[in-house]
Amino acid sequence: MSDEASRGAAPRYDEVADFYDGVVGDELDDPAAVALFDLLPDLAGLRVLDLACGQGRLSRALARRGASVVGLDISSALLARARTAEAGKPLGIGYVEADATSPGVLDGESFQLVTCHFGLSDIDDLRAAAANVVQLLEPGGPFVFSILHPCFPGWGDDAPSSWPPGESYFTERWWRAESSGFRGKVGANHRMLSTYFNVLVEHGLAIESIAEPRPVGDWLRANPSEDLVPVFLVVRCRRIPEQGSPQGALPNTGAAQRRVARHR
Repeated sequence: MSDEASRGAAPRYDEVADFYDGVVGDELDDPAAVALFDLLPDLAGLRVLDLACGQGRLSRALARRGASVVGLDISSALLARARTAEAGKPLGIGYVEADATSPGVLDGESFQLVTCHFGLSDIDDLRAAAANVVQLLEPGGPFVFSILHPCFPGWGDDAPSSWPPGESYFTERWWRAESSGFRGKVGANHRMLSTYFNVLVEHGLAIESIAEPRPVGDWLRANPSEDLVPVFLVVRCRRIPEQGSPQGALPNTGAAQRRVARHR
């Protein structure tokens, strides 16, 4: 790993927080987000962890749909924007600054659903993150995430390949694209599709549903239909319950929120 990559995701995103917030905004109508919501259960009353929540756009959408949400991110600059939005229009979201790969993160917490929208490729230690998802997720609970499709070969500077140019799909490492977009500013970890799925299975997360939504808008118009390939990957998996473990019990939300307050 390069010296730049070893600094971690927090400095990378702290440095581009204004750019990120300006480009991403608060909308969630892109194909990947629509597919992600299609794979979510009824959110009313669910206690949800939004992993790598950034400036909170998905956390807010989940809360508007009736979920009790905790957003976790490593970037203090992005969380500052999330907390400002929460202060302006309170939705009951608790935001925690923490590393999703740290052992014991949110120790004692329990969630009925974990989401992660385009965050896994920013997390350098996928196995540690998966272990924490399983630790925090109730038995039988779903983990739903979206990523740039690991097999995406790229469509020029505006939509660079998932893997480093001049190397190959089989090259797994952190890299930074030569572009002005997200991958040019903060880089990403490329992993093979098999790596993602094997890590999920190794940690007791059963793959339940997969979506590969078609690209739309400018990307679709810029590429002939015969050249269309998957751009996004959205997955719902579920924590395999241990034999005899209870499923579906609602946590004591008030007590859980008091525990989260100690992490703020």
